[in-house]
Amino acid sequence: MTLLRDRDLARAFDAASPTYDLLTALNPGYRTDLLRSAHRLRLPGRGAGLHLLDLGCGTGSSTRALLRAAPEARITAVDASAGMLARARAKSWPPGVRFLHLSAEELATADHGPFDAVFAAYLFRNVTDPDGVLAAVRSLLRPGGRLAVHEYSLSGAPAHRALWNAVCRAVIIPAGTLSGDAALYRHLRRSVLDFDTVPDFTARLIRAGFTGVRAVPVAGWQTGIVHTFLATGGAAAASEGTS
Repeated sequence: MTLLRDRDLARAFDAASPTYDLLTALNPGYRTDLLRSAHRLRLPGRGAGLHLLDLGCGTGSSTRALLRAAPEARITAVDASAGMLARARAKSWPPGVRFLHLSAEELATADHGPFDAVFAAYLFRNVTDPDGVLAAVRSLLRPGGRLAVHEYSLSGAPAHRALWNAVCRAVIIPAGTLSGDAALYRHLRRSVLDFDTVPDFTARLIRAGFTGVRAVPVAGWQTGIVHTFLATGGAAAASEGTS
């Protein structure tokens, strides 16, 4: 199938937003893995005085994870889907959390930074220009700012690719079909298969100028399928990389 992109993808997420939280809740460890990735940012002092970006926040599950990891931080959460944002905004949030209807590509020119850290969950395989988005993220980070990317990125082992295909055929696509959102969940399967493997995305981050890049697998059945990519960016990291 052809991957959904840009406005078509945003419209598909709009349509799926009423059932999205229910379907993700069927995935064992979904929220626990997001929280673990948010904690891997190792933000100091419960986030006091920090401004964080949740890039591609969806219905707010990643925002909630970031808030739990840094409850005293100020958080700006953005997403290109108005439907997903409406679900996120309808939940209970402290005053320091705000939601903006912006695509990842639009963020760099929207003058909402700088940020002390960026959390991007399930985003990069869905953008048309991942290198451009990484450049935007790096420009928005303060010197030495931290990046955590929580993403479906296969290890490269044939067994993990086979497992992903099996789970999609047996669970994900049938569940999406029942909810009326089959096209989005077929896109999910294909987007993971077509996206960078762990070594490829690690190399992409390094080419984009990030330093200290490492990948850590999540636990459970998604080991080898979902990873947390951790890196440092901003002006300080750039000068370290050229010294």
